Amino acid sequence: MTNKDTANSANTILVLGGTGKTGGRVAARLTASGVPVRIGSRTAAIPFDWTDRATWAPALAGIGTVYLSYQPDLAVPGAPADIKALTVQAVAAGVRRIVLLSGRGEPEALECEAIVRDSGLEWTVVRCAFFAQNFSEGAFADYILAGEVALPSGDVPEPFVDAEDIAEVAVAALTCDGHTGQVYELTGPRALTFAEATAEIARATGREIAFIPLSRAEFVASLTSYGVPGDEVSLLDYLFGTVLDGRNSATTDGVFRALGRAPRDFADYARDVANSGVWSVTADA
Repeated sequence: MTNKDTANSANTILVLGGTGKTGGRVAARLTASGVPVRIGSRTAAIPFDWTDRATWAPALAGIGTVYLSYQPDLAVPGAPADIKALTVQAVAAGVRRIVLLSGRGEPEALECEAIVRDSGLEWTVVRCAFFAQNFSEGAFADYILAGEVALPSGDVPEPFVDAEDIAEVAVAALTCDGHTGQVYELTGPRALTFAEATAEIARATGREIAFIPLSRAEFVASLTSYGVPGDEVSLLDYLFGTVLDGRNSATTDGVFRALGRAPRDFADYARDVANSGVWSVTADA
């Protein structure tokens, strides 16, 4: 299939957030399987920008299925209006199916889920909370490298979900029948506090990595000092202050229902990342 044919095929899947933690993995899995993919990002050949609705119609043209990962998060103001506008354009463009990456325990995300369910499209919801990859690809990666993880809510257990599991579930919903109308709430197989997760990473790396509990105000100041963008700081403060209150501590069977297997354990994630060298530090660091 030529590039021109791929761009015009109704079998093409638009992966919004196609360079992000889950979208990048979804796109890579689809491409490896020979499925034509269009990356939805501001720097793509056909750009997609959530803040510029003029880019949406060209990105949706010729698309059959959409992986909808909203930036920065469905909890931010304006998300429901954007999701509504996108689904309307998707229907008009002839899209048949949409898979929404949603937030676990977020009331705002539930509103966006309802919009997708009522859109007239075939839909699947993939609902998640904290990713394991936040420790290696997100705001906490620098903490691991520094040997000191300073976060609030260190005593609240969270069943961190592996982004590889999210991507595999999403690809199944995007490409296979039988997932329409399903809400897959995904977690890891066990809940860990952030202190316990830090200890798992320390064991995997063979390094001493301390966990330091912070107040929310201290956390915000710390993120700012690391140069984390203001909108990401606000989102993380919201997640730690609102969502990380125990409401998401229970594990779920979402991965098993979608894939017929157990979810990946945090220890496996920590071992693989440690072996990759991402958390390695030089002797004089």
